[in-house]
Amino acid sequence: QLGTLIGVYLPCLQNILGVLLFVRLSWIVGMAGVLEAFIIVFMCCCTTMLTAISMSAIATNGIVPAGGSYFMISRSLGPEFGGAVGILFYLGTTFASAMYILGAIEILLTYIAPNMILFGTITGPEGQNNLFNNMRVYGTALLVLMGGIVFVGVKFVNKFATVALACVILSILAIFIGFFVTAGLPPTQPRICVIGEILVNPPDNDCSYIGPNNTVNDLWRAYCGEETNATCDPYYEDNHPIRIAGIPGLGRNNEFVKNGLNSYMLAGDAAPRRVGSPDRYEIVADITTTFTVLLGIFFPSVTGIMAGSNRSGDLKDAQYSIPRGTIGAIATTSTIYLTSVLMYGGTADGRLLRDKYGDSMGKGMLAAQVCWPNEWVVLIGSFLSTVGAGLQSLTGAPRLLQAIAKDNVIPLLGIFSRQSKRGEPTFAFFLTLFISEVGILIASLDAVAPIITMFFLMCYLFVNVASALQTLLKSPNWRPRFKFYHWTLSILGAGLCVALMFISSWYYALAAMVLAGGIYKYIEYRGAEKEWGDGIRGLALSAARYSLLRLEDAPPHTKNWRPQILVLCKLEDDLVPKHKQLLTFASQLKAGKGLTMVSAVVEGEYVDNYGTWQAAKQSLKRVMEEEKVKGFCEVMVTPNVIQGLCHMIQTAGLGGLNHNTVVLGWPHGWRQATNPMAWRVFIGEYPCLESLTAH
Repeated sequence: QLGTLIGVYLPCLQNILGVLLFVRLSWIVGMAGVLEAFIIVFMCCCTTMLTAISMSAIATNGIVPAGGSYFMISRSLGPEFGGAVGILFYLGTTFASAMYILGAIEILLTYIAPNMILFGTITGPEGQNNLFNNMRVYGTALLVLMGGIVFVGVKFVNKFATVALACVILSILAIFIGFFVTAGLPPTQPRICVIGEILVNPPDNDCSYIGPNNTVNDLWRAYCGEETNATCDPYYEDNHPIRIAGIPGLGRNNEFVKNGLNSYMLAGDAAPRRVGSPDRYEIVADITTTFTVLLGIFFPSVTGIMAGSNRSGDLKDAQYSIPRGTIGAIATTSTIYLTSVLMYGGTADGRLLRDKYGDSMGKGMLAAQVCWPNEWVVLIGSFLSTVGAGLQSLTGAPRLLQAIAKDNVIPLLGIFSRQSKRGEPTFAFFLTLFISEVGILIASLDAVAPIITMFFLMCYLFVNVASALQTLLKSPNWRPRFKFYHWTLSILGAGLCVALMFISSWYYALAAMVLAGGIYKYIEYRGAEKEWGDGIRGLALSAARYSLLRLEDAPPHTKNWRPQILVLCKLEDDLVPKHKQLLTFASQLKAGKGLTMVSAVVEGEYVDNYGTWQAAKQSLKRVMEEEKVKGFCEVMVTPNVIQGLCHMIQTAGLGGLNHNTVVLGWPHGWRQATNPMAWRVFIGEYPCLESLTAH
C-alpha cells in the first residue's frame, strides 16, 4: 500500500535520470550548441509530459488494473494493439538493460579503472574496436552477474534500488553545486591543449609550440617534421598550441554565447569542417553528428515514465498517485535536464564539451570534473545508479512478458507464462537475458540508444492514440477524472511521437512500425478471443454506422455494384446444412467482394426451440469457417417453413447492405420424393423471389 512519493514519484525519478545524463549530455551540448540541445531536450520532455497526461486519463478512468501500463493500454486498445504495444514495451525495457550495462562498463573502463582494459588502448579511432571488444566481454560478465542477482533474490534488487536512487540524487546535487562553485573560484583543472579549434592530447602533456631551446617536440614533429626550420602546416602556424582552462567557470569567458550554436562534425573530424588526424594527437569524432542523430541518442534519457504505473497493484490509491507522481517526476527531471544544458553551455569550453570520452583530460568525465567536492562522488554514484537501473530493467521486463503470455493473445508466447515454485517467470527471464546480450554485443551505447528510442516512442504513441480515440468516440465507459486532460493534448502527443521517430531515424521508425504491424496481423490471424470493450471495437462500430448511413443516401452506381448474396440452407436432422457446396458456390460468385448472408429456418415455436436455434446458428458458423466463407449467418424459428423463408428473403440485411441475389438448393429427386414438402417449399419461395425482383 504505497503512497505517491515512494510508489510513483521516486521510482519514476530513478528510471528517468539515467546513464546518458552523466556520459552524453555534455557532449550533446557541445555538438548541438546550447540552442539546439535545449530544443532536443525540450521536445523529448514535452513528448513524455503529454504522454503522461494521456496515461493519467487512462489511470483515472475507473479501477486501475494491477498489471500496470501494459494492462491499461491493452484494455483500451484491444488485444491486437495491446499485444503489439506490449511486445514493443518489453523489447524497449530489455534493450534498456543492455544500454545501462554498456553505460556502466564505459564508466568503469574509461573513468574508474582503465587498467582493467584487456585488448590494448581504447584511445582514438584505432582503439574503437578494442573498446567495443572490452564492452562485449565485460558487458556479458556484468549481465551474468546481474542476472544471477535477479534470479536468486528480487528482494535484494528492491533494496538496492534505494541505494541507486540515493546515488543519483547525490551525484546530481554534486554536479549542480559544482556549477556554482566554479563561478566563484579561479579556473583550475582541467587544463586542455588546443590548436585553434582543434583539441589535442600530446605525449607527456607537452603543449608548447616548439621544444625547449628550439628542440623538436612531438607536436612540432607531427605538424612540421624533424627539422626546427621546416615548413609547418599552415593551420599550425596560424594557431600555436596553447593550454587553456577547460572549465573557465559559470558565466566566464562568454562561454554561453560561444557555445550557443551547433558545431556538428563528421566522423574523423577534429573540428567542424576540418578533417583530423590521430597521428597528430588530434582528438577526432568517432561518429557523424546531426540534430537527428543526437535526438535519437538522447531520447532514452527521458523514458521511464511508466515505472510508477507498473506498480499500480501496490499503490494505496492508484488513481490519485499515478497522475501526480508521474507528472511531478517528469517536471523535476525536465527541469534538471534543461538546466544542465544551460549550465554546461555556460561553464565549459566548447572544445572540451565535444570531447566525448575525455581524452584531453586523461580520460576524465566532464560531469565528474565539474562536481563538488570530489570527482569520485559522481564516478561512483553514476556507476552504482546505472547498475541499479539495469537491475530494475532485468526485473521488470520478464514480468511484463509473462503478463502478455498469460493474456494468451499471442499463442506463440504461451511457454513464457510459466513460472517457478517461487513465482518467478523463469522462461521469460532467460529470453530477456538473451535479448539483452544481443544489445550488449552491439557494444556501442550510441547505436543501442536509437533502438530504445523507437520502441518507447511507439509505445507512447499508442498511449496517446488510446486516450484520444476513447474521447473522440465518446465511449460510454470513458469518464476520466483527471481534470487537466483534453483530447487535443493526446493528438499533439501522438504527433510528436511520430515526428520524433522519423526525425531521429526514418529507417528505424519504419522497422518498428513493420514489427508492430506484423504482431498485430499475427494476433488478428490467430484470432485473439478477448473482448475488453476496447476503443478499436468502438471505432469499428462508429465506422460501420457511418458507412451504413452513407449507403442510404443514394442507390449504388452501376460501377459500384457488388453481389450481396443470401444463401438459403436446408438443415438436416443434425442441424448441418444439407448442401454445403452452396456456400462455396456463393463465395465464388462474389469473388471476395460483396456480402454473404447465410440463413436457415427451423420449424417450431421459438420458446420451445431456443436451444435448437443456438445449436443451428453455431453449426452454420462452423460450416462457414470450414468453407472459408466470410459473412453473416442467421437462423429463424417459425411454425411455417415457407413463411419463414419468405420473411428471411424480405428482411435479411441492414440498410444499404440488402441482398440482391438469392441462392437456394434445387429439390433433389422431387419427382420420386414421397414427401411433397421437398418441392412445395421450393415452389412456395418463388412468389417471394418474384415479388423481390419486381421491386
